[in-house]
Amino acid sequence: MSATETLAAYVVNDDGTTIPADVWREASRAVLNYLGCAIGGSIEPALDIAIDTFTPFSGETTASVLGRRERFDPLHAALLNGIGSHVHEFDDTTPKNYIHPSIPVASALFAHASANAVSGRNFIHAFILGFEAESRIGNAVYPAHYDAGWHITSTAGVFGAAAAIGKLLGLSKRQMIWAFGLAATQSAGIREMFGSMAKSFQPGRAAQNGYTAALLARADFTAGEHALEGPRGFAAVTAVEYDLSKVSAGLGVDFDLRANAYKPYACGLVVHPAIDGCSQLHRTYQPDPETIVAVRLRVAPLVLDLCNQRELRRALQSKYSIYHAAAIGLVRGKGGLQEFTDEAIADPRLARIRQCTTAVADQSVGEDQVGIEVELAGGEVLSLFVEQSLGNVHRPLSDEQLEEKFRDQAVLALPSLQVDALIEQCWRLDSLQDAGALARTSVPGAGSNASPAAMR
Repeated sequence: MSATETLAAYVVNDDGTTIPADVWREASRAVLNYLGCAIGGSIEPALDIAIDTFTPFSGETTASVLGRRERFDPLHAALLNGIGSHVHEFDDTTPKNYIHPSIPVASALFAHASANAVSGRNFIHAFILGFEAESRIGNAVYPAHYDAGWHITSTAGVFGAAAAIGKLLGLSKRQMIWAFGLAATQSAGIREMFGSMAKSFQPGRAAQNGYTAALLARADFTAGEHALEGPRGFAAVTAVEYDLSKVSAGLGVDFDLRANAYKPYACGLVVHPAIDGCSQLHRTYQPDPETIVAVRLRVAPLVLDLCNQRELRRALQSKYSIYHAAAIGLVRGKGGLQEFTDEAIADPRLARIRQCTTAVADQSVGEDQVGIEVELAGGEVLSLFVEQSLGNVHRPLSDEQLEEKFRDQAVLALPSLQVDALIEQCWRLDSLQDAGALARTSVPGAGSNASPAAMR
């Protein structure tokens, strides 16, 4: 079978019984992390603007937007969930392809589950399959696709959303093939948008477009049946080199959820080693920022490709600045939400460290590593090489750290008791009768708004 047909058959036929317990558990961790990001981002101006813009165009308002009181039709809710959950750059990442995998898939699923009856078990099963479809397609075209300038989270994510929603809608294999074709023709997103609101719009649109693809396919709206492997299909059009065998290799046995990573810092993953290392130097030596005369970094080449922004005009740009990453680590010893605000980029101490920081690409430095030298006014040099940064697959965040991260974000929008209820529901999502209860509990002021039966 072709790559498209093989993947479609897998998604349609998998009944979840052979998915290992650790993968189910990792899916719960991913959903917890996602929901915290969505609620934390729900108060951001990007989402306010999008909601104000799209309100006049919504269909029947049956779906919840995570962390908001406004309601929309499910397609618009999927888009808005995607914007809110990605705007802080705090969401998960699979380092082998740099996809933020949960955003397109979970954004569509939460919109659907808030408007339709979906059990928690079916929700997580669909999430696992959507995650797998998205990541495997991304693996097949990475790195050429990414190097060309495509935003792989949105371009591959549209397939994940289509697979997840298509699974819940009960698509046949032929319909799932059409859903993948409809997803492929809506695949979009470019890296030029990084550092702006459009960056979060892209995976939001992937969630909406994938949802749309599944709905149309259920109605027998036809599409080309070789979306991935065709001579003018997704792989050939968007990547000069690709390997579609990665779509099917180990399918149903090897799961990319096991290679998922959860960010401890609210910015691009490739600058995490710099924040981690500089924060370690901050804690160990407590250097006076005024005595720092030079900061020298050796980084993986991808860091300068993605995050070489020194002159910062808006907060979102700081999430893609290796210079800002070093500054916040050395001066503040952390990289939370408050380190990537307009106030932070205006902080004269951080601005001075950014200016005295240099970064050079070194092929011998891995993308999870960094070499750091901090020169002080008296001539002393503080040195550190980070072998593996916190939050990556080799130093993963614990369940407790994920809960702490969830609370730090969610309390920006919700009272602490409501936040605690959401965390508790996330951990037992697979046993909930109604997965939409999570979306309803995320509405400000709702408290435990779901029925007692749904919460069981």
